[in-house]
Amino acid sequence: MNLFDRIQKTTEFLRSNTTLSPRVGIILGSGLGGLVDVVKTETAIPYDKVPNFPKSTVEGHAGKLILGKLGEVPVVMMAGRFHYYEGYSMEELTFPVRVMKALGCECLIVSNAAGGMHPDYRVGDIVLIRDQINLQPEQPLRGPNDERLGPRFPDMSEPFNLQLLALATEIAREQGLDVKTGVYAGVQGPCFETRAEYRWLRVIGADLVGMSTVPEVIVAVHGGMKVFGASIVTDIGIRDELNKITHEEVLAAANAAAPRLAGLVAELVRRMP
Repeated sequence: MNLFDRIQKTTEFLRSNTTLSPRVGIILGSGLGGLVDVVKTETAIPYDKVPNFPKSTVEGHAGKLILGKLGEVPVVMMAGRFHYYEGYSMEELTFPVRVMKALGCECLIVSNAAGGMHPDYRVGDIVLIRDQINLQPEQPLRGPNDERLGPRFPDMSEPFNLQLLALATEIAREQGLDVKTGVYAGVQGPCFETRAEYRWLRVIGADLVGMSTVPEVIVAVHGGMKVFGASIVTDIGIRDELNKITHEEVLAAANAAAPRLAGLVAELVRRMP
């Protein structure tokens, strides 16, 4: 079964389990898990029950698909994402984004935990992503292109929608949140970066680095979706002292800042054009 047919099969399964027509797709990476508590859930389906979905294997990623309403806006949310370093192909890890588009989503919202290289960043900062650098070893659009899913050569000059970025900045100001903006570099992982790699990433223009997001954004843009992204800075990688970081520390820093980011995103969805 080809990619298009698998998307249709999964979409048909989900439509048979919900009355909603979601407008917004949300990937609950580190920082957005709190949205689960404020969404009015209609249906929650474990990934292993969804046809053609991979299974999340990373601590902190719940592994279920949630369909419901955030305010009055119908949404579909991934509680837990997939990563290339888990062993999935790019097609597999971005498959849920294809399904979100097929369900009717016009916008994708993504979040992540990220290492910070910008000298003004501190652990716990919320950074709204304005651009990205793809350092993953594989391109999710590599291979034959199906024009039913998107163009052969999609324009990536504005991967993160500037209108949504401006609206989120305005909302943050109203909520009293001190947010930054920055460029996110996506790497393969799962190793955290060396100090030399952090310095190199900063030289090439990155403010943040993480192991997700970039493939999902590329596929969303390919499908004609608007994208909003945000990172929570969980470690600082440009200082001279020895920088040691563990996954547990990353989760702790992300969870501490998560309510602020979740509140911003909830209002963004409510006021989305």
